[in-house]
Amino acid sequence: MANVIVNRVLEFLRRYPPFSFLGREELERVASAVEIHYLEKGELLFNQGEAAQPHFFVLKEGSVELIETKAGKEEIQEICDEGDVFGVLALLGKRPYVLTARIAENSLIYSIPVEIFEEVLEKNTKVALYFAAGFASGQVVVRQDLSQGQKARGVFKAENRDHSLLIFSDQSEIKISEKVLTCRPDTSIQELANQMSEADVSSIVVSSEKGFPLGIITDKDLRKRVIAQSLQTSALASEIMSTPVITRKKESGFSDLYLTMIKNRLHHLILTEDGSDQSPVCGILSDHDVLLSMGNSPAVLIHGLMNTLDVKEMRTIRDRAEQMLRYYLENEVAMDFVASIMTEINDVIIRQAVKIAESNLKVEYPEFKNTRYCFLSMGSEGREEQLLRTDQDNALVYEDVPEKLKEKAAEYFLKLGTSIVEVMLACGFASCPGDIMASNPEWVQPLSTWKNYFSKWILTPTQDALMRASIFFDFRAVTGNTGLAEELSLHIYQEVQKKQAFLSFLAQNALANPAPLGFFRNFMVEKSGEHRDQFDIKARAMMPLTDLARLLVLSHGVIGVNNTFKRFERLAELEPNYEALFTQAGKAYEILMRMRALEGLKEGDSGRYIHPENLGKLQRQLLKNTFSPISELQEIVQVRFQLDYFR
Repeated sequence: MANVIVNRVLEFLRRYPPFSFLGREELERVASAVEIHYLEKGELLFNQGEAAQPHFFVLKEGSVELIETKAGKEEIQEICDEGDVFGVLALLGKRPYVLTARIAENSLIYSIPVEIFEEVLEKNTKVALYFAAGFASGQVVVRQDLSQGQKARGVFKAENRDHSLLIFSDQSEIKISEKVLTCRPDTSIQELANQMSEADVSSIVVSSEKGFPLGIITDKDLRKRVIAQSLQTSALASEIMSTPVITRKKESGFSDLYLTMIKNRLHHLILTEDGSDQSPVCGILSDHDVLLSMGNSPAVLIHGLMNTLDVKEMRTIRDRAEQMLRYYLENEVAMDFVASIMTEINDVIIRQAVKIAESNLKVEYPEFKNTRYCFLSMGSEGREEQLLRTDQDNALVYEDVPEKLKEKAAEYFLKLGTSIVEVMLACGFASCPGDIMASNPEWVQPLSTWKNYFSKWILTPTQDALMRASIFFDFRAVTGNTGLAEELSLHIYQEVQKKQAFLSFLAQNALANPAPLGFFRNFMVEKSGEHRDQFDIKARAMMPLTDLARLLVLSHGVIGVNNTFKRFERLAELEPNYEALFTQAGKAYEILMRMRALEGLKEGDSGRYIHPENLGKLQRQLLKNTFSPISELQEIVQVRFQLDYFR
């Protein structure tokens, strides 16, 4: 009979983390030590402030409320359901209980001795990580360590062996050439070409006597600068080398090296001992090495986009980028790398769309060939956070033209903006429901009008103006004359400085969405309509963080930082007292971005609405843990901007 009971306990436990991480032998030891308790509704299992018992609990059947008492008032922090682990303070630190456990329905509870489980903790890293990530129920702490949650998600998932879209987290996976061919600046072209031919390499680094890199010469340089220009082969290396060189440290993570190559359109990246050009050359990474190792890489996709103006082909390449994105997300590739890659791909599409539009209009509007303009991305794309092809938010700003050209300029730039938007629509980007796109004449305006827009929004912060601010304040210049965007940014910050009260209105707006946990610590789901009982991850979790980051960065007068997690990084530097909170907020946002994108790829939509019941226990707890920085930041904003006076 005893064995039958142990087996039943074992079969139940193995269905739930962290017990699902145990081997059969470990699980049998735990199951054999379990004590089974039946408690009736209203009974207390333990009290807040009591010394921790020498065991923790797993709910087998029924319901348990975890309650916090503050100033004599009870507040339900969480309701445990089947398989939840709780009362873990004995395990984690042997401190008094911070919550009371009260039986909400008649319940069967398994009690597991800490003594037996401590041995498991020492041997099983996954189990230790489960508790370190704060996945047990009722762990009321000041702040969850979300970096542990990110790590746990990667460790707990099944390994993916599909290398069809290889992307590596560090350079150990790829061969970096350590034998670098070098020459001095006074080496003749004939001599260096012979050296390259003998070594069978496509590049040679021009270096100083100390071995510091001065420039680089590639096969392409020999073709374009020597053969095409009929330059004498007796000419010197210094005359044809590409300089200055971009360098990185060899020990840099592969994602950093590779992203440097992509962003700077480099075919060869020089590696030095300390990462600067004032250090000896110790390696070189070529795009050929990368492509041999990576197959269908971002470089391949970007190269394909840059070499086509066929919209159908551009759409096909962007579809392939979505497959790559899925692989990155499922394999826990760093979110800053993923976001940077997808932003670069989206930006290249926009730049190609601009080429198409300019080409189609140049004959009809020759007078605007040299008129300065800038295409702006806003919203998530402006913040470099648009992973899926969700709503496009964009606009166009152009320099003020003479009175006689104003009407025709408005006509030309609207046609230009409309053409760009149409290419993006054809490439699968959704249309903006609010029509905030460069195909709407309201958002295709000269610089003076844009300045007036922002001045009006700041000086008269109506609800509509605040809504505009949440989109337009995150603009980013994608292509064209970036000086116009910089001038507009400076104008905005000058206006904000003149009317500091605007920040208080913006702060009110940032508190419009409370931390997304309901009374019983469940997800706040939609109550009616098409998405009833679904969780709106954008409005309830992501927007509060983007709004708070934007507000706080604006309050510090920081210009040019639009990305949400980079804003939190900057805030951590500016306010060291809150460094841990801002770091956690940034990590929370990364986790939310990943979850939304994965949901969107799975459902074939924007990923905005999630069915909580479809999430596994670990996913649910990780998502809940991302909410704690929201409420803490909102409390700080409430006090800092004196919002009680606005009520």
